[in-house]
Amino acid sequence: MTKPPQPAGRQGHGRKTAPERVWIYGRHPVLAALRNPARRCRRLLATRNAAAWLDEQGWDGKAPEDAKPDAIDGLLPPGAVHQGLAAQFTDLPRLRLKEVCDPARGAPVLVLDQVTDPQNLGASLRIAAAFGAQAVVVQDRRTPPVSGALAKAAAGTAETVPLVRVVNIARALEALHDLGFETAGLAGEGATPLPRFTPQAPVALVLGAEGPGLRQLVRETCQSLVSIPMQEGVESLNVATAGAVALYALTALSGAQGS
Repeated sequence: MTKPPQPAGRQGHGRKTAPERVWIYGRHPVLAALRNPARRCRRLLATRNAAAWLDEQGWDGKAPEDAKPDAIDGLLPPGAVHQGLAAQFTDLPRLRLKEVCDPARGAPVLVLDQVTDPQNLGASLRIAAAFGAQAVVVQDRRTPPVSGALAKAAAGTAETVPLVRVVNIARALEALHDLGFETAGLAGEGATPLPRFTPQAPVALVLGAEGPGLRQLVRETCQSLVSIPMQEGVESLNVATAGAVALYALTALSGAQGS
């Protein structure tokens, strides 16, 4: 009897699944991915201007295929702003918390609960890079691949900030606590204002989606709840904006405590 074919992306018995292939576009995201040894570039397409830009940046690896802008358009989602440069890569390898999160480094970890919009995820990676976060933790089944709009919004930082996909955010927080982090959720009501927050260990900062905020179990798993002081009439901030403010505050707190 002939065996039925395996669905795409599934792992058959005794066989390894080939790495998923993803498209990345835009000059800085593509160049960052080309320079990331964890990626393998399968195709590289560039207009003449974009190819000249790659040369100016010192890229001397895989030669790009000469392509017209409309040919690149046809390979990408509608409206993708590719700046004449797009490439197909293998997806990034999966990471584990204990591989990339170490409280001895003193830097925070950013945890995102139900944040699924690629623009917000990409912006959060960029913010994590700006404030020296060790990693960004997300829920696996709710997070798109590190490609496309996400990589574009991250402006290259998707290749430098570890993105850890976990099955369950609450259990991930327990694991981070066991590693030695203090877990703090950002919530508007009944929380300690960030300027008065006095963590006793590096912080794993948890942010929920704008509107719903943190889920109940995630909220209950956090050791502390902190808030950003705001003027009356403003209920919440975009998750990336809130993350920038909170990580800056934590950086300032750690600096003040270390001085």
